[in-house]
Amino acid sequence: MEIKVNFLDNLRLEAKFDDFSVIADQPIRYKGDGSAPSPFDYFLASSALCAAYFVKVYCVSREIPTEGIRLSQNNIVDPENRYNQQFKIQVELPESISEKDREGILRSIDRCTVKKVVQTGPEFVIETVENLDEDAQAMLMVKPDGDHSTFILGKDLPLEQTIANMTAKLAELGMKIEISSWRNLVPNVWSLHIRDAASPMCFTNGKGSTKESALCSALGEFIERLSCNFFYNDQYFGEEIANAEFVHYPNEQWFKPGKRDALPQGLLDEYCLSIYNADGELRASHLIDTNSGNRERGICAIPYTRRSDGETVYFPSNLIENLFLSNGMSAGNNLAEAKVQCLSEIFERAVKRQIIEEELALPDVPAEVLAKYPSIVAGIEALEAQGFPVVVKDASLGGQFPVMCVTLMNPRTGGVFASFGAHPSLEVALERSLTELLQGRSFEGLNDVQKPTFNSLAVQEPENFVEHFIDSTGVISWRFFSAKHDFEFVEWDFSGSNEEESAALFGILDDLGLEAYVAEFTALGSACRILVPGYSEVYPVSDLIWDNTNKALAFREDILNLHRLSDDELADLIERLEDSQLDDYTDIKTLIGIEFDENTDWGKLTILELKLLAFLALGDLEPALELTEAFLQYNDNTVKRGLFYQAMQAVLEISLDDELELADYQHNLSRMFGEEIMNAVVGSVEGTVRFYGLTPTSMKLEGLDRHLRLIDSYKKLHAARAKLAGL
Repeated sequence: MEIKVNFLDNLRLEAKFDDFSVIADQPIRYKGDGSAPSPFDYFLASSALCAAYFVKVYCVSREIPTEGIRLSQNNIVDPENRYNQQFKIQVELPESISEKDREGILRSIDRCTVKKVVQTGPEFVIETVENLDEDAQAMLMVKPDGDHSTFILGKDLPLEQTIANMTAKLAELGMKIEISSWRNLVPNVWSLHIRDAASPMCFTNGKGSTKESALCSALGEFIERLSCNFFYNDQYFGEEIANAEFVHYPNEQWFKPGKRDALPQGLLDEYCLSIYNADGELRASHLIDTNSGNRERGICAIPYTRRSDGETVYFPSNLIENLFLSNGMSAGNNLAEAKVQCLSEIFERAVKRQIIEEELALPDVPAEVLAKYPSIVAGIEALEAQGFPVVVKDASLGGQFPVMCVTLMNPRTGGVFASFGAHPSLEVALERSLTELLQGRSFEGLNDVQKPTFNSLAVQEPENFVEHFIDSTGVISWRFFSAKHDFEFVEWDFSGSNEEESAALFGILDDLGLEAYVAEFTALGSACRILVPGYSEVYPVSDLIWDNTNKALAFREDILNLHRLSDDELADLIERLEDSQLDDYTDIKTLIGIEFDENTDWGKLTILELKLLAFLALGDLEPALELTEAFLQYNDNTVKRGLFYQAMQAVLEISLDDELELADYQHNLSRMFGEEIMNAVVGSVEGTVRFYGLTPTSMKLEGLDRHLRLIDSYKKLHAARAKLAGL
């Protein structure tokens, strides 16, 4: 993690990372102001907090109350060498905790990350640089080794060369990639989390049988998501980019809506229109892109090549963003390799959906077949040794698709986790299923997986598939585990060169009577995206009409200009929010596509709270009280915000009761909630305080540092595309 330090007044320092700021000082005896802990104090506190975190995780996973648990840490300093210190962590446990859990809690403390790093002994490299932002790959500990070449199935270049190529591309772009975490819970199963140090919202996870292959996976996914704009999918790009020569890609085309909001000519083709406008309800306004919000320019569309005849078809960027998420996009050493990965993922997700929704029972992979892959067996055996039974199944549906499945059971919770993987090689598909199972997960994290059910409605619910797509944590049917399977096991093989594999996978689509559309992106290497209308969507097609992300355009400008709205404009905003039938608990950052710092009141703001504050600003106290009561019934905001509305409820009830006077209660209310909160509450009710806690901003996005960092990230990509296109 990159931590940037600013020098403040006297000896005060500010460390900034992610969305946090930490102030350090020195005691007065060391010439400081004593206004904050010293850096070493933070270090001492970090190990105590880390130990407590692991205790909490252990207890939560076993439903052990933590109210009676106390933990302390003391550092005992060697009088002859102050750098030689002993950290003594002591835990006080209630008698109700069993001996087994007492031992488990102590073992959990032993896993403290701070402790393990200190015991291992971190290496400090101290150097000067010309520019802190230029060493773009300074955070990568796995460096390409020019003396070794490691080839793996499905890849046309050695891992070392692939890492070198991808890191060079990211360095040219000016992105500093940092590794946030590594995991290697069982043999031959590695995963890691990487992110852009300057914009942590841009992150990917990688998986593989070695740390090098996992790093390749993460870097490849990072490049594919940059190439396909996925990091910025639903976010507002700002006025500068919205009015630039191009918004998404230099070869984009803009289409003006027809009369009465009709779809313009030249957008999509008849095949796609039969899927996306089957009932004739799709209008041009449904396809204005969320990112620019530029209605004046019309509909932004990206050219895709129709595979059947090579013709160009223009897909609205908004349609892609709404329906496909990250499905069907990939990067590789070359375009053929990337297309194999794209198509493999499309089949993996489509087959997974079919298996889950139809509650199919799959055949087990025979032991003699698994034995051909000893490294995979070693990982499975390690999981079972940890108490997690594993079931390995052939998900090819009788040899039709290149898909495998590894399912983990958790006897501690009764949950199951079905992980699918796809590739023309059965071995690679099986390895991907296993590594996907543990990607970014701890053993404790496996306690959160869902329990199977015989409730078909729960399994077939569209949102269940979305959960499976995002992190495989959706519900599966008990019928999946039936010994009476719906297909026979097939030891399938679609492998060959990447060109041959790509052709074979496209052939499966042909056999299904499906059309594919391909876009190639070469600004950062070899990346592509493949759309298979009616097959590879993640969200229902109806979302284009009923749950389109460009609903943001109806509210974004007014919400960002909230403090500048007149009473009439504010009343109109409330009316439009109520008429929209949006869920009151929808958060505003999702609604308008703005990355607010989640630690701020803006970051936690919901439609309900926005309407509440707007009613207060208008002096309309009765609906404000009604919404305050609703807020307090379901509140996941901060403690301080909860107290503000608890006080607000009391003040509103007093203000609306003709027989009560606020002056009679204000002293004790102030003793209960504090002067700061009471001043804000009374000011909000009387109209002298508007939109308490929400700092003013506008369409210029001033003060929204988190979102501005995301836009700065996109500007690097945008500039690279412009340069490549000669613009």
